Amino acid sequence: MGRMRENPRYNVISMRVSDEEREHLETIMEKTQKSISDIMREAIEYFSANYDQFDPQSKAA
Repeated sequence: MGRMRENPRYNVISMRVSDEEREHLETIMEKTQKSISDIMREAIEYFSANYDQFDPQSKAA
């Protein structure tokens, strides 16, 4: 059995990205030596911390 973790993650979220988006992610992975999951977690944290600066009512058409 695997080792017990202090903060286990049970939820899996998948998404589709374009080839260009994937290339951007791979570049970030190479520069930061982080996994896609770590990069996406940081992106979620950044968005959450700055959410009030975004106007949810104004969506691009």
